[in-house]
Amino acid sequence: MGAFIHLPDDHRHDVPKAPLYGAGALILITLLLVAGVRLTGIGELKTPRAPIVAERLLHFTDQPDGGIAVHDAADGRFVARAAPGEQGFLRGTLRGLARERKRERIGPDAPLRLSSRADGRLLLEDPETGRLVDLGAFGAQNVAIFTRMLEGVPQAAVAAVDAPQSPTQR
Repeated sequence: MGAFIHLPDDHRHDVPKAPLYGAGALILITLLLVAGVRLTGIGELKTPRAPIVAERLLHFTDQPDGGIAVHDAADGRFVARAAPGEQGFLRGTLRGLARERKRERIGPDAPLRLSSRADGRLLLEDPETGRLVDLGAFGAQNVAIFTRMLEGVPQAAVAAVDAPQSPTQR
């Protein structure tokens, strides 16, 4: 039937083995160094958080009508309410934190920490899981929802350990 045409193998590439072994060794060394830093913390750069300006521990409770009630964890005072079907950003943020708690088998009873920092950042933190949400990354309108929850909270005195020390204090 058909004849096969055999062409000479002019495109044969011999790659030297030394560079391949070198590349493999470089990848292995990199992986070992990264694992060493992650496991021991040696060589890891950590940026300290700015001091807290205002802070409030909050309980978020689902309501029978689909709304969300927000209460101060310290005294149980009502702070805010999200009506059913509103505040999508608030709901999404809380859903993500709740999913993390469920995954780690932690109940919903522990409060979340909402804090305003000296550098202007607004953070929502779950002390139980260590998860932290920088709310400023989601726009001013979304930040305003949480900023209102800090209204009436006195400005915290910055602790001496958080404040930068002058040369005479050292």
